[in-house]
Amino acid sequence: MDNPTLPADDPFQSARESNGVLETTFQGRPVPMILRHKDLRAAAADIATFSNNAPFRVPIPSEEDVRSVRQLPIETDPPEHGDYRKLVEPFFRRPKEPEMAAKVRSLVTELLDAACARDAIEAVREFALPLQSRALCYLLNVPETEADEWISWGIHVFRDGDDGSKKGEKLEDYIHRQFDRAEREPGGDFFSTLARAEFRGRRLNREELVGFANLTFAGGRDTIIQTVASVLGYLGGHPGAFEKLRANPGMIQTAAEEFFRFVSPLTHIGRVCPHGADVGGVRVEPGERVSLCWASANRDASVFESPEELRLDRRPNPHVAFGSGIHNCLGAMHSRVLTRELLGQLCGRVASLEILEAVPHIEREADYERRVGYSKLVLRMTARKSEQL
Repeated sequence: MDNPTLPADDPFQSARESNGVLETTFQGRPVPMILRHKDLRAAAADIATFSNNAPFRVPIPSEEDVRSVRQLPIETDPPEHGDYRKLVEPFFRRPKEPEMAAKVRSLVTELLDAACARDAIEAVREFALPLQSRALCYLLNVPETEADEWISWGIHVFRDGDDGSKKGEKLEDYIHRQFDRAEREPGGDFFSTLARAEFRGRRLNREELVGFANLTFAGGRDTIIQTVASVLGYLGGHPGAFEKLRANPGMIQTAAEEFFRFVSPLTHIGRVCPHGADVGGVRVEPGERVSLCWASANRDASVFESPEELRLDRRPNPHVAFGSGIHNCLGAMHSRVLTRELLGQLCGRVASLEILEAVPHIEREADYERRVGYSKLVLRMTARKSEQL
């Protein structure tokens, strides 16, 4: 059964193959999109021409209306970027620790068993969202009860059902409460560690602290949720692929990387051209932005054979779903651990996935529409019999 709700289409193919750039606008401003894998990686490495030192303007659309602080470390350039990044890297290496891996394993087991015990489950909000939120508690070393409030924020921390500025205020209020608590009662959690951290011989100020936490909550939320939902939707719609993966557990790592490439949950990210630039023959004025389009680069046929196919055993797979260069995603290891654990336990604990209802999530912009996961995905999960485990 083909599943039309995954982003199997490629809205950037024509422009990528013709001149490698899609001229478009976001929020009324021109933003040419760099589409080819080679061009994108070159631009990501050219910090002087394509800068991240652009508060609120690295995400596309820009986020002046939903937050009040620069996100750290992503909205900085070297050398500040490296010094900021070192402060939080130890937390984002925690998925390698046996204790955290065991917690993630138990969490996935609990959620899958609960889903199999029900007649049906809405996989986006009742499975993927709790998985992302509760696993983030382990990453940040905070009580798992904190996830209850995070789950209430919805799929996107700014733009899911509520006015973005109001949701941004809720997030920043929450972050301030956590840093107030960390200053009164310091511990071993993410907030306490940052509150004690020093940047170039001084303590971080409150704006910097909030900037780190803002990115932590916003940066890897809907991307992980839509990846998890897409894994469930694809295996539900392709039982043959599910059985192939079950019969070849050594394929789980390559399968996870292929899901990241194929889904590409973050379509693109922005860079500002301080001195202007020429992008594939398109003039970018000083101070204007370009888009590094990860989703297009991950479908570049000069790099990926039959890129429109999801191949569980694709190798090599030089995808850029987590970015490229020094600004690559801090949460990549966390996302990989979650996805691999989910795939492994789906094969071990779930006999079948049946799609009962699927509503695609559509990203609509001025010059393209792109399917990215699901707005709603209702599944029936059937547990494997004990003798099969």
